[in-house]
Amino acid sequence: MFKRILLPLDRSALAECVLPHTIAVARAFESQVTLLHVMETPGEARWRRAMDPLNWQIRKAEAKTYLHELALRLQGAGLLTETHILEGFAAEQVIGFSDTHGFQLIILSSHGQSGLSDWDVSSVVRKIALRARSSVMIVRAAQPPAPDLAGLRYRRILVPLDGTQRAESILPAAAALARAHEAKVVLAHIVQKPAMPRRTPASREDVELADQIVERNQAEATQYLDQLRSRMTGKVEARVLVSEHLAAALQELIEREKADLVLLSAHGRASQTRGLYGDVVGNLIAYGATPLVIMEDRSPAPTTAPPPETADGEPGRP
Repeated sequence: MFKRILLPLDRSALAECVLPHTIAVARAFESQVTLLHVMETPGEARWRRAMDPLNWQIRKAEAKTYLHELALRLQGAGLLTETHILEGFAAEQVIGFSDTHGFQLIILSSHGQSGLSDWDVSSVVRKIALRARSSVMIVRAAQPPAPDLAGLRYRRILVPLDGTQRAESILPAAAALARAHEAKVVLAHIVQKPAMPRRTPASREDVELADQIVERNQAEATQYLDQLRSRMTGKVEARVLVSEHLAAALQELIEREKADLVLLSAHGRASQTRGLYGDVVGNLIAYGATPLVIMEDRSPAPTTAPPPETADGEPGRP
């Protein structure tokens, strides 16, 4: 499923918060991990000829050493790795490299060299998450990773579902991670209260009708999650909530359940909307505090051969 993972790094301590999660995910899927660094030219020097060639080569050598050292640490944890260096604008290069080489998952730190800000994810991460054709994992940048990169274990994995088969495409990934980490999976469904646009207060009959709809949908959701639980192995629980605001209710549930990982499909019922993600997924990207995996469930775009001399690759084995 996630056999090829792309790991963009900008050489900042904040970005390295993804390393333990990369090991935790890659081990579960026996993935090969490609470490990628994009050398960005300053805004005032868009073309390479405007750069100091010697300084550029020094920076490139430093980047190669940095990636090589990180690759050795990941190989020490049993991962198969390779490294690449690209030049240009970070978001565009990461998206193009991922699409061209058919990566199934991109693991991103919410912030990097630019530091923490009032925005919950950096502009680069937002661009990649919205435009890449692969699944995306976003890890919230906090403190640098512990020296023992392989010590991370997921304990509670929360999987929001909306009743569609597209949303259920995330379940095999959740099951694989749960097996690898001996984690509990929490299946969640939010029943939304029906909107009642009226110029006057709702009558008693209106309120009773709305309550009947909610009660029926709640019963259907409970039966639906119970059926899914019966097909899954391991520790699986179900949560059905009722709320007027799906995104807010889901954020509260994640916090209440103390989930350390959230997995969900990119689309589900939102597949007919004009945006790439629905409101719930977009809200989790922008405001979530828990590591998030967004499963891309569209058909992959055809890949083309990479242009010559665009990458500097160094494969390595554990």
